[in-house]
Formats: sequence, C-alpha cells, structure tokens
Amino acid sequence: MVAGRGDMIVAVGAFIIVEMLFSSSLLAIVGAGEQPSLSPRRLCLFDTTTGNALRELNFITSILAVRLNRKRLIVVLQEKTYIYDITSLTILDTIDTVSNLKGLCAFSPSLDRCFLALPASTMKGSLSVYNAMELQSHCEIDAHRSPLAAIVLSSNGMYVATASEQGTIIRVHLLSEATKSYSFRRGTYPSTIFSLSFAPSMELPDVLAATSSSGSVHVFSLGFAINQRSRRSSSLFSSIIPESVTDAFDQAHHHVLRNAVPAGVQRFHLALSSRNLAVAFAA
Repeated sequence: MVAGRGDMIVAVGAFIIVEMLFSSSLLAIVGAGEQPSLSPRRLCLFDTTTGNALRELNFITSILAVRLNRKRLIVVLQEKTYIYDITSLTILDTIDTVSNLKGLCAFSPSLDRCFLALPASTMKGSLSVYNAMELQSHCEIDAHRSPLAAIVLSSNGMYVATASEQGTIIRVHLLSEATKSYSFRRGTYPSTIFSLSFAPSMELPDVLAATSSSGSVHVFSLGFAINQRSRRSSSLFSSIIPESVTDAFDQAHHHVLRNAVPAGVQRFHLALSSRNLAVAFAA
C-alpha cells in the first residue's frame, strides 16, 4: 500500500482512512480501492520510522472506521465491529451491530475507562456502549429521537456526546450512570453535524466543539454549565422543578465561529488543544 524510501513514505494511490496511535510511528491505513493493494477491505498497520508494513488484516466487506489505543484496535464494518489486541492482533470480540453505513463509532484512549460507543438503532438516536477492556456491554443510551449523526467520547472516558441527523441539539451523557448531563442547542434550523470533539483534558473535558454544514464552528464550555448547575441546585426552585425541565435551561458558554469554512467544502473536522482550536478542511 505504501513504499519506504529512506525516511520518505511514498503513497501509491488514495487512502480513505489513516489513523495514528497517539503521536507514535504506528499508522492504521485503509486504501480507496484504486488497485488491489489499496482495497477498502484491507487494513495495513504501517511503521513510519522504518517505512515498512507490519501486518495486514483482510475483511469480507469494506472497512468504514478504525480506532486504536495502546491496548485495543477497533475495526468497524457495516454490520460488524471487531475488537483486537493491538499487540498480538488476536480477535478478542466480534460485535454484531445494526446497519452502520456511515461507520459511526467513538473510542476512548483511556485504559481505565476504555469504552466503545456504536449506534444501536437505525430509527432513533440510541447508542450501545461497550467496555473494550473487559469485553462486555456497559449500557445503552437513548439520546435522540432521530438517528445519530455524530458520536464522540471524552479522553478520560467519562462522557459521551451525540448529535442526531436533525443537528439542532447536542447532548452529553455521563457514562458511569448512563444519565444525561447536558443539552446544548446548536441552532434552530436543521443542519448536518460533521464532527464533535472534546478538549483533550484527562481530568475534566471542559470544552466541546461541533462543526456542521452551516459553515460555523460551535464551541460550548462545559465548565460554565457545571458552575451554573451547581448554583441552580442550591436554589429554592431546584427542589420543586423536575430535573428534566431544569436540564432544558442549561446554557453553556457558547461561542460561534461563523463562516469558518470556505465555500464548496463538504467535510471538515476539528482538533482541540488546551489553548487552540484548529479546523481541517476536506473538499
């Protein structure tokens, strides 16, 4: 799929998936199918330091998503998801899923809360959460009335954020209790959510960002919402207003970067650091 030439890596053809193990030299690569060696059914683990392919895994159907951390390799197909030991590449578990044409999934890099989230329905926005270390189901969450469009887990595995195909509401659930923690309104009119991303903090994921077809980037501060909730819970009204109602009034510190995407761009993703937000475009 790729050829090493000294310190250079020469790609022959296009790739549809390239995933890096943190900032290491290990890449997981899936080709776009321009030639047999670039089959979308073949996963290549590639070492950028040596310029060599380490292992290849072949599947019956196209690979739609790949995720990895220091212990696990996740491969998502349309109706199956495989969990591998990343060292030995032994299959540890096979999960039968609903039809997942978009390859939606979220995987936590944390080994303490090593969760994998997958769509649980094609009719509504529910998701199944698995513990990839203990190889067992953790919980199922009904997040939206419409099918899911985006899923992301926080770096520490504490929270999962979701958006539906409607794209107006973003919800955040606490995984330890499978309970809704926040509901953030992105906008009034429907929009396609392209990506969600938490800030990389391993202690408290205090920032959540979303990109959409509206061309804007929305940034929500969970820390602000936590403080607001804490103040509200100590008020007199908190004892008489149901939690399901007060949750609807959670107002995150909400920033909108309008016209952040050039005309003609159909896909874009964002990367958050502790101080900066970067938007990567793909025509």
